[in-house]
Amino acid sequence: MYNEILVPTDGSDASMEAVEQGVMIADRFGGTIHFLNVVDVGTEMSASGVGHIADELSKSLEQMADDALTDAESRAEDADVPYERTILEGLPHEATVEYSDGHDIDLIVMGATGQSGIKEHLLGSTTDRVTQSVDSSVLIARP
Repeated sequence: MYNEILVPTDGSDASMEAVEQGVMIADRFGGTIHFLNVVDVGTEMSASGVGHIADELSKSLEQMADDALTDAESRAEDADVPYERTILEGLPHEATVEYSDGHDIDLIVMGATGQSGIKEHLLGSTTDRVTQSVDSSVLIARP
C-alpha cells in the first residue's frame, strides 16, 4: 500500500514525530522511506548581500540539514527500515512537491509545524502548501 514514503524533516519536534510515524508505516508495509531536507534558499538569499555572513549562514543551514537527516537515519536503522537521504536547495514546499512527483511517492508524512515557529496556525505554511499541491496522500504528524 505504501511502498515509497516521503518524510521531509527539519529537525523540529513536529518533523521528528513525522519521522517516527513514517518509520513505523514503512516498517509495517515493507516500504522505503525517503528523508528529505530542503535548505531554504529564501533564508540564504536574505543574507546574500552580507558577504562573510552569507557563507556562514549557508554552512550553518547545511549542518542543520545534515544533523536532521542523521537523526532520521538512525531511527530508520534502529527499525531496520530501508531509507534514502536527500538534501536539496530551494523553497521547501516546492522542492517537496517536486521530489514527491519525481519519486512516485505513495505517502508523505509531515509535521504540523516546523522550525518556522508559526504556532498560531493549524498547520505550518510548508505543510499547508504541500497538502494543497500533491496528488499523494499526506499524513500530518503532531508532536
